Amino acid sequence: MNFWLGLLIGLKEISAHKFRSFLTMLGVILGVASLLSMFALTEGIAVGMRERLEANGGVERVSIDPKDPSQEVQEIAFLSPGRTMLDVEALERGAPLVDLVVPESYQSAALSRLNLTERVRVTGTVPNFMESGKFEIEHGRMLCQLDLDHSHRVVVLGATVVEELWPQEDEGFNPVGEVVSINHIPFTVVGTFPFFESDSAKRRREAGITEANRERANRRGHRRSSRHYDPFSRKNNAVVIPISTMFYDFKSAQNADGSPNYKLDQLAVRVLDLHRFEDSLEQVRTVLNRTHRGIDDFGFDTREEWFENIESSVRATRISGSLIAGISLLVGGIGITNIMLASITERIREIGVRRAIGARQRDIFVQIVVESAVIGVIGGLLGLLTSLGVLKFLVLISPAENAPVITLTAVSIAFGFAVAIGILSGLYPAFKASRLDPIEALRWG
Repeated sequence: MNFWLGLLIGLKEISAHKFRSFLTMLGVILGVASLLSMFALTEGIAVGMRERLEANGGVERVSIDPKDPSQEVQEIAFLSPGRTMLDVEALERGAPLVDLVVPESYQSAALSRLNLTERVRVTGTVPNFMESGKFEIEHGRMLCQLDLDHSHRVVVLGATVVEELWPQEDEGFNPVGEVVSINHIPFTVVGTFPFFESDSAKRRREAGITEANRERANRRGHRRSSRHYDPFSRKNNAVVIPISTMFYDFKSAQNADGSPNYKLDQLAVRVLDLHRFEDSLEQVRTVLNRTHRGIDDFGFDTREEWFENIESSVRATRISGSLIAGISLLVGGIGITNIMLASITERIREIGVRRAIGARQRDIFVQIVVESAVIGVIGGLLGLLTSLGVLKFLVLISPAENAPVITLTAVSIAFGFAVAIGILSGLYPAFKASRLDPIEALRWG
């Protein structure tokens, strides 16, 4: 039987029984809509989690954190100097599998301009802090090697800090060249970071939700504590100065031998090649064992486990959501089977006539399967349109932390399931119709 003829007959059958056909498709429509909505919501969650991971330096960033030394070296643990600038120099020389070494030293300080004062965490670091943390520069420049060599009193500010110190200025104000005080020591602003925000934060801001929450918090007197969690908060509140300036102006302690005490609050490296991740960590461990005099008082905080947890969580959510959506599709498939069986009962005499004038069993089989597939295809298309409405409605009544993301793969899978359900649901009715005896069929009715 010609495929297009079977398609035409299928469309005519649907047109002749519109309401019945719609009820038959309803299960497929709801199944496809729920399946695609689930895929879009979980993909949005995954995008938000990956965005948060990226905001913290990505998978390739590894933090070197302090830990208790093993039992074997407890008695000589005092020999280790801890994380210092000597580690930085040793890693830059002896760990070629690491392309960035980023030391950080923190100081809680009063940042002031005129009569405005903010309590901030000042970060003393090096120029590649920007590349490692995936910062950008909006105005001016980042710290340079000359600033480190001469311990210049220069500072780079985050967007939120600029907004708080210059509250009367318009958005996009350039404070480069202005002077601010950190614990009453004057620093010249040489650069600013742009305002970083996630997609969800941007949607809340554009919808006016952020401003409404801020005004409500101001009325209650809890402006800071009520802020929505933001993975980019560290960037927007950054106050960055040269690490050499940090040591000389704020941390001038000395070791027992009189040498400067260059202890670090944070030390991170960026792995050059993720395919050699373990080799890179082993190389870093070898170098640090040497600078820490054999004391294993350090450990690695990698983002690999974080990334794997993100992927496993999203995968588990998709599987559970797919099972729920699959039940709707299964119900839709049962409905198609029932309606096709009822259609065959109504058309037994027609099938008998076709067989009598030369139609083969295969022709009858193909015709019924095509009709069933047409129901699946139309139901799938209507399900895709319905899912768009469902997602808009969900976002409208309850704005999600992350916007749903519809991908071509998700659309293909949802639509493919609808077509597959349509075809599979028609196999049994098609087989039953093709096995009808022509003589008995002509006697029907």
